Amino acid sequence: MKVEAAVIGAFGQPFEVKPLDLATPNDDEILVRLVAVGICHSDVACQHGAFAPPLPIVLGHEGAGIVEQVGANITHVKRGDHVVLSYASCGGCARCELGQPQYCSEFGVRNFKGFRSNGEPSFRQGEGDDAADVWGGFFGQSSFATFALSTARNTVKVARHHYLEAMGPLGCGLQTGAGTVLNTLKPQPGDSIVIFGVGTVGMAAMMAAVASDCGVVVAVDVHDGRLALARELGATHAIRGDAPDLMQQLRAILPAGASFTVDTSGKAPSIRAAIDLLAQCGTCAVLAVAPGTEVTFMPSMLLAGRRVIGVTEGDADPQEFIPRMIALHEAGRFPYDRLIKFYALAEINEAIADMRSGATIKPILRMQH
Repeated sequence: MKVEAAVIGAFGQPFEVKPLDLATPNDDEILVRLVAVGICHSDVACQHGAFAPPLPIVLGHEGAGIVEQVGANITHVKRGDHVVLSYASCGGCARCELGQPQYCSEFGVRNFKGFRSNGEPSFRQGEGDDAADVWGGFFGQSSFATFALSTARNTVKVARHHYLEAMGPLGCGLQTGAGTVLNTLKPQPGDSIVIFGVGTVGMAAMMAAVASDCGVVVAVDVHDGRLALARELGATHAIRGDAPDLMQQLRAILPAGASFTVDTSGKAPSIRAAIDLLAQCGTCAVLAVAPGTEVTFMPSMLLAGRRVIGVTEGDADPQEFIPRMIALHEAGRFPYDRLIKFYALAEINEAIADMRSGATIKPILRMQH
């Protein structure tokens, strides 16, 4: 099948949109006609060499679309169904069997290594003797394209909805932030929470905290626009993350410390601040870590019941949690549409630049067929 796709040919280089041939789905795969796809920081990290996939490759892992064709072994979706694509998992390891696919023993291989579950590339470029492999299977989808191949476990059926083109980020960024609060931390009404970094992931965590009726919700970021939006969406306080008196401002709001803190920045000073701010029996959730980052803290603080934990994909099983987020959105309690700006697939490099500068929180690429 002929498709249009955004391809990375060398690490650190811009995406190039070009025509490719997509492989025929095998018995365990689903062919999805993409309506739109969100751009996530993991895509940008991979663009610049993280995870070291084979090149050239098609990235993208927040796809939403319509099922075009299913393999013989696929039973939960059919042609015409609306779907959201999420991360891939094996379904057979100990963690998957415990209902924790986000910690699948094959998570790295199935999501980052650039090939389908059968080990083959997803795409071909060129004709005849000049044809060459283009790798895919990124997060079990490679959805920076007009069509994608997905699997049963990372393809979530959703109700037919005019807002399908905005649902892709539910598969990763929004799931990671909201799931951390709703699945992992589980705050009670009146609890306090501080979110360090309110991009897509942090804003999703913040909105989930507001939906959980937290009494104090503090957004910390270096972009004034994000802080202003956080206040509009329910944050009780918003503070510049580069303020020289950051901790003093936080302590003025929370003299006894915070029940929960969430760091989405992956930067050592931010993680250390999130740990230092914890109240007794408080929990700090770390959602990202920049390569080579080391953080030091006094381990004696843990003896007061404090915890520091890492969370992947919001501790969420996408088959269960994506419908939960959609229900919250439809109830007006998870207004993630306020984060979105749409771009054409051909504008992918502009969209990434806007995301990195903070001008756009969540860029979504619309597909044209």
